Amino acid sequence: TLLPFLLCKDTKLSLKIHKCVSKSVTVIFCFSFLSTVFICSFMVAAPIFGYLGDRFNRKVILSCGIFFWSIVTLLSSFISKEYFWLFVLSRGLVGIGESSYSSISPTIIGDLFTSNTRTMMLSVFYLAIPLGSGLGYILGSSAKEAAGDWHWALRVSPILGITAGFLILLFVPDPKRGSADQLGGRIRSRTSWLCDMKALAKNMVFGAITCVTGLLGVVIGALTTRLCRQKTERADPLVCAVSMLGSAIFICLIFVVAKKSIIGAYVCIFIGETLLFLNWAITADILMFVVIPTRRATAVAFQSFTSHLLGDAGSPYLIGLISDALQQKYTTSALWRFLSLGYALMLCPFIIVLGGMFFLATALYFLDDKDKAEAQ
Repeated sequence: TLLPFLLCKDTKLSLKIHKCVSKSVTVIFCFSFLSTVFICSFMVAAPIFGYLGDRFNRKVILSCGIFFWSIVTLLSSFISKEYFWLFVLSRGLVGIGESSYSSISPTIIGDLFTSNTRTMMLSVFYLAIPLGSGLGYILGSSAKEAAGDWHWALRVSPILGITAGFLILLFVPDPKRGSADQLGGRIRSRTSWLCDMKALAKNMVFGAITCVTGLLGVVIGALTTRLCRQKTERADPLVCAVSMLGSAIFICLIFVVAKKSIIGAYVCIFIGETLLFLNWAITADILMFVVIPTRRATAVAFQSFTSHLLGDAGSPYLIGLISDALQQKYTTSALWRFLSLGYALMLCPFIIVLGGMFFLATALYFLDDKDKAEAQ
C-alpha cells in the first residue's frame, strides 16, 4: 500500500513545481509539458516491464525500479531553472521508474491471494493511488512553504521510497507465477511474447475505445463550453450536467444492447464514455473560477482526493461485493453467475445521474461563488 502512495505523491509534487521555468515559459506550458513527458515515458516503459515481469524475478525488478525512481527524484531537486530541459528529462526517467511498480505489483498480489481476498488486497493497493495523488499537492505546498524553497518538495518522498524498496527486497515474497491459480487447475505453460501479444490484442478493443473517447471527450467538452458561454454564463456546470445525464443513458443501454449485438454495445460504450469524459477539463476550469489563486492548489488536492475517494478508490471492491452476493444467491445457475457482474455494474448509471444532478445544483450557485472569489 505504501508503494503506490509514495509514487503518486511524488508525481503530484513534481507538477506543483512551477518555478522551475524561466520567464519565457508559461506555467501552463510547464504543467502540460512535464505531464506529457512523464506519461509518454510511463506508457512506453510499461510493455517493457510487462515483458520482464513475466520472465524474470519480479521482486528484484520492482525494487530496482523504486530505487531508480527515488534517486532520480532526489537528484532532480538540485536542478536549477536554467536547466529546465534536464528537469524535463528527469520527469521522463521518473515515469520509467513508476512504470515498473504499476506493471509488476498487481501480478505479485495476484499470485499471493485468490478469489475475494485477492479483490480486497488489490483494492487496498489501488486505494493508495488516489491518497498519494491528493496528498502530493498538499505536501508539495507544505514542504515549499516550510523550507522557503520549492526544491524541498521533491526531497520529501525519495527517502521513503528507498525504504520501501528495501522492505520489498527483505519481506515481500516472489511467488511462482500462477501459483494461486493452480488451486483451480487453471495454470498454463509459458508462451512466447508474440503469442502473448496476439492473445491480448483480442481484448484491447475496450482499452482502445477508452483512449479515443478520453481524447475526444476532452476536446469536445472544451469546444462545447466555449460555444455555450456565448449563450449563458452558467455554461460550464450545465455542459457537465448534460454530458453526465446523457452518459448515464448510453451506459444503461450497454447492458441491454449487449445481449443482441456486441457491436451495438461497443457503440454505446463509445458514446457513453465520450460524454463522461466531457467534464474532465471543465471541472478543473470551474474550480479555477470559484477559488482564489492562492488556494487553488489545496482546492485541486481536495477535489482529487474526494473524486477518487468516492469513485475509483472503492468502487471496484463495492461492485465485486454486489456481484459475489448475487452469485451466492443463485449458485446453481451458471448463467446467473455470469450475469451477476453486469447487474452489479448497473449501479454505475445511477451514480452518474447523481453526479449530473449535483452539476445542475452547481449551476445555481456558480455565478455567486465566482463573484465572491473575484471580490477577495
